[in-house]
Amino acid sequence: MPIIEYVKFNTIRPEVFLPLLNKLKVREHLIEHELFTIETAAAWIESKLEVDANHGCKVRAINVDNQFVGWCGIQLEDGKYELAIVIDDTSWGLGVKIFYELMNWAKAIGHKEVYIHFLHTRPKYKFLERLSKRVYESELFGSKFNTYQLAVI
Repeated sequence: MPIIEYVKFNTIRPEVFLPLLNKLKVREHLIEHELFTIETAAAWIESKLEVDANHGCKVRAINVDNQFVGWCGIQLEDGKYELAIVIDDTSWGLGVKIFYELMNWAKAIGHKEVYIHFLHTRPKYKFLERLSKRVYESELFGSKFNTYQLAVI
């Protein structure tokens, strides 16, 4: 059983994030953006540290067996708390376990509901549809998403 650790962003160097942020297989399921450089990755990390400092939010890097594989968090977007999970394709099988950890964080923080926005390029997830109060198409930053509205219980 792999050991998953959630660590603060400031414990991971920008050059460690860079391969994940620029990996084509991961990027095809994210909003289109320029490739990251060390400088823009450092700025992005700083922006996530600012998100993490906000009430109701929590953003962490993910290590599996002491290896960086991605990041996740609870972020405030358009007045709603959303869950974000971005992991290397070699670790996609861990997404459900990470999702449940995020739901535990949301409960501990006191959220009543959270949202997950998956870019339309991703398949619909039956387990999320079963858990959701509502599933609908949405648009953020000019991109189409399948949005799952989840009660935190």
